[in-house]
Amino acid sequence: MTAVATAGAVSHAAVEWHAINWPQAHRHVRRLQARIVKAVQAGRWGKVQALQHLLTHSFSAKALAVKRVTENPGKRTPGVDGILWDSPEKKAKAIGQLRQYGYRPQPLRRLWIPKNHGQGRRPLGIPCKVDLGMQALYLQALEPIAETIGDPNSYGFRKERSTADAIQPCFMVLGKRKSAKMALGGRYPGVLRRHLA
Repeated sequence: MTAVATAGAVSHAAVEWHAINWPQAHRHVRRLQARIVKAVQAGRWGKVQALQHLLTHSFSAKALAVKRVTENPGKRTPGVDGILWDSPEKKAKAIGQLRQYGYRPQPLRRLWIPKNHGQGRRPLGIPCKVDLGMQALYLQALEPIAETIGDPNSYGFRKERSTADAIQPCFMVLGKRKSAKMALGGRYPGVLRRHLA
């Protein structure tokens, strides 16, 4: 049996991965995220929590979370449980596994990889696919709040922002006659100094 519904909670009917209407799922999640942003701007935190609950329990958000986990570069690396979501059947089953009730995160799988410059090794922790899926699911509910109330001049690890975007505001602030002559800080302060000179 195939279910193609994209809104609401996951039904008990089997879901076919390739039958999911992805554009409709994206629209549903974006619409809920836009409602979360409006509620945050209005200061209605009770409504924000209700909308977040609705989003994290919706079929669309769970399907998009599984899709994000199975399309990232580490999709072939299992966690401590050794489980991979590498077939359409496993991906469809994983949608039903993303639920808050009874969820307990697993320990990380520790790997030691060589450093870039060949001087020693550094540890890398690999979570299980279910943990990655839950992180992706709750990111969809938390990101609208972070982008709404976050610092407008923060550019690190922000969606659709880069260091190149930070150069123009820095130039506007530092380019005035009575402003500071240089900016220090960050990981690569010399890069910013070269662009401002």
